[in-house]
Formats: sequence, C-alpha cells, structure tokens
Amino acid sequence: MAMNQNAKTAMEQFKMEAAREVGVNLKNGYNGDLSSREAGSVGGQMVKKMIEQYENGMK
Repeated sequence: MAMNQNAKTAMEQFKMEAAREVGVNLKNGYNGDLSSREAGSVGGQMVKKMIEQYENGMK
C-alpha cells in the first residue's frame, strides 16, 4: 500500500526533527553514509516520540 504524499512529507519532517534532536545531520535524499549508530539513534528518537504522543493521547 502506497503512502499518500501528505503522510510521506509529514514522516520526512518528523524524521528530520528527530535527527536534529539527537545531533545527526540528515540531508534530503540519500543518507547511506550514516553510521549504524547514527541511523539507530534517529530511529530510536522517532519511536520514543511516537510512544510519548500515544501516551499523552491516552490521558
């Protein structure tokens, strides 16, 4: 199933925000030069923020 363009844009913005928060410099497009640690820290920050948003929505 393909993501609609608005969802894709929102996810890219979310990823860039998470990367800034953990000090990883992402660029638009290909980021294959990131270390596993950098990529993992961005993904981990995204999951952390999603869990926080979910928990705040439950209150």
